[in-house]
Amino acid sequence: MFVNDLLIESYYKVLLKTCLTGLFESHSATAAAPATSMHGPPANMFDTVPGYEGTVAGGGGGYLPPPMPSVPMPVPEQAPSPPDWHIPSISEDRAREAFATYVSSKCCYSSAPVREGVITNMESFNTYRYRLETFMESRSTEWSQEPYTGQPVDAGVQPAPGPWQIAAQPPAFFQEHKQTIKVPYTSSVKNCHLCLGMGRNPCTTCAGAGNKVCWVCNGSGYRHSDDRCTHCNGRGRENCSSCSSSGSCQCDTCRGKRQLLVFINLNVKWSIEKDEFVAQDSSGLRVEKLEEVSGKELFKDAQNMVYPVRGFPDVSVAQASERFVRDHQRQTIELIAITKVNYMWKGKPNVYYVYGNEFKVNADDYPATCCCSVM
Repeated sequence: MFVNDLLIESYYKVLLKTCLTGLFESHSATAAAPATSMHGPPANMFDTVPGYEGTVAGGGGGYLPPPMPSVPMPVPEQAPSPPDWHIPSISEDRAREAFATYVSSKCCYSSAPVREGVITNMESFNTYRYRLETFMESRSTEWSQEPYTGQPVDAGVQPAPGPWQIAAQPPAFFQEHKQTIKVPYTSSVKNCHLCLGMGRNPCTTCAGAGNKVCWVCNGSGYRHSDDRCTHCNGRGRENCSSCSSSGSCQCDTCRGKRQLLVFINLNVKWSIEKDEFVAQDSSGLRVEKLEEVSGKELFKDAQNMVYPVRGFPDVSVAQASERFVRDHQRQTIELIAITKVNYMWKGKPNVYYVYGNEFKVNADDYPATCCCSVM
């Protein structure tokens, strides 16, 4: 009974996240979109399709929350036995090599502390990064159109399938992706609303006149004093090159076809929601520095539902797992190794840090810097 309640609770939490994400994206799209043009598609251009009543043209509407699963959700596999949490450490040679690489990348740092400094102590401060991820699929719809050139017209042939009944090709697990699918049995033919089915619109360059004011004489017919304008032969106007003097141009919406195929597009989006927790340490290295590096993956568990991590040596990580695990499908734990290196140079103690798989170095108080200026 507990497992079924957990699965239902998890479904509704993911549903709420998906709904909020969709509503935010719809609001953002509406806010970012320009004001509707007076030549925009009229509302009566689109048919009423059962199950798609909220669909509008150009996006910003028609967001569709997922239905409740019609079959029982899979039960999580048995919780794995706690692994052996092996804590690695770096050698003095590796620490010195990382330090040398760091100093060589700084134009104003002398290499003397690297060559002459004596390491007196190395302390390991291992920090754990715990990450929980949800792989989410969301769907939204919008009315779309394209010039009609004889494509199949199927609106009304039979009821259109529901938005969550349409098969989509999902990407690999935990890879973000977008896919657009034309909804079957929603395609119909309408006269183009922009050119009123004529296939052409008045030329905007010459306002439909076929000619415009001569740019050389500004319409006077003369250039200097009584010199007749040779560009327009004294007419004061020249032929419009945009419409070849016809006064009209091909309609950009229907591309001269006079009719549009109107249909509903289903937009499918796969995205990843993440929660992250970094266990605090007492090394003195700023936590934001850890965003620059990766760590050694100690644990990974991916399934429809995951168990909280058990037996982990850092209690705060286990507690974070307990809090997050109900909303996610994949959990990982990275060990970010931090080594505090104490060394002596010219009789004074100094410190630098080596951290992450990349062996990055942080030495805020490097003892041998100079001021460089470009003349």
